[in-house]
Amino acid sequence: MKKLFAVALGILTAIGGFVDIGDLVTNAVVGARYGMGLAWVVVAGIIGICVYADMSGRVAAVSGRATFEIIRERLGPRTGLANLSASFLINLLTLTAEIGGIALALQLASGVAPGMWIPVAAFAVWIVIWRTKFSIMENVAGLLGLCLIVFAVALFLLGPDWGTLGDQAIRPWSAGSPDLSYWYYAVALFGAAMTPYEVFFFSSGAVEEGWTKKDLGTERLNVFVGFPLGGLLSLSIAGCAAVVLLPLGVDVTSLSQLVMPVAEAGGRLALAFVIVGILAATFGAALETTLSSGYTLAQFFGWSWGKFRRPRQAARFHLSMIICLLVGIGVLATGVDPVMVTEVSVVFSAVALPLTYYPILVVANDPEYMGDKVNGRVRNGFAVVFLVVIMVAALAAIPLMILTGMGS
Repeated sequence: MKKLFAVALGILTAIGGFVDIGDLVTNAVVGARYGMGLAWVVVAGIIGICVYADMSGRVAAVSGRATFEIIRERLGPRTGLANLSASFLINLLTLTAEIGGIALALQLASGVAPGMWIPVAAFAVWIVIWRTKFSIMENVAGLLGLCLIVFAVALFLLGPDWGTLGDQAIRPWSAGSPDLSYWYYAVALFGAAMTPYEVFFFSSGAVEEGWTKKDLGTERLNVFVGFPLGGLLSLSIAGCAAVVLLPLGVDVTSLSQLVMPVAEAGGRLALAFVIVGILAATFGAALETTLSSGYTLAQFFGWSWGKFRRPRQAARFHLSMIICLLVGIGVLATGVDPVMVTEVSVVFSAVALPLTYYPILVVANDPEYMGDKVNGRVRNGFAVVFLVVIMVAALAAIPLMILTGMGS
């Protein structure tokens, strides 16, 4: 039972990272446009995030310090500041999207316009971070997020032609050469899978939990169960859209369209489950991104940080999170579409990936911090391959966004 609850950190990170508002929308969009033709990107994202999250968690467990704290010390303040600037701005953009996602989920449940729910969502995130223990937060949000399994159940109930779906996944270009929009969404999916805040939250959460070398088994369990689970849910979302929305020519622009396949397959009960799952996933992601905002700033500037410390003991850490939530409310108060904010955030996440993951690779190979737990040849081989992929995605993201008009 103890090991079952130990994996909750990975489940929360996976549900709030792989299946946040960005992944929900992007997978539904690509499923409705390309069927399972971009499943290979999700698989690549699963492997990539597992490689780097494992390094990040191992660094925290071995050194007892969060990744961002060591990055500044190991690579110097200039490189650390570049990493901080890119990661923090992307994190803030993602936090804004997640608050909007909570509001959209509450709109699905109540029929009340999302504008009314935005301040409620932000206040709820703040009160949970302020008053709730880390272990309770991760267990409740992660386990409720598992309601999104209803997408996998719905996919089976829809009775698809599995041969067709498999052919789309295995031979994505069998119908002809992919257009630029295809590659734009490939980059967006990859950015959504490897969003920087995931590793910052994961390593900082390991410090919050007090992991040591004895907990490396728990760390691997979190990574290699939690993240693949999130990836399987992502593929199920795309599959549902491919079966129901693709034949109808539906262009997904809202959460109501996203849940159509689930409602068609399982009726009101399934719809209730999916709404709970979406609310939990977006709320979990909002918790992660809010905490990650405080973590990155506090760790870079050397402030006292952590949920295990009272607000008066880590005042700047908690104040920075409040300010980030207020900024998110302010942006959404302009009337900007949360779905549009989400699409922009995943693309810019891809741009920031090298600044996040290269320093992690450097630290994971430094015996001063890692001792005998430095990366081996196999780990380094995978990490270098994915670092090249990350750099290609980062370089291609903005040009593809401009040339395709954000995939339109």
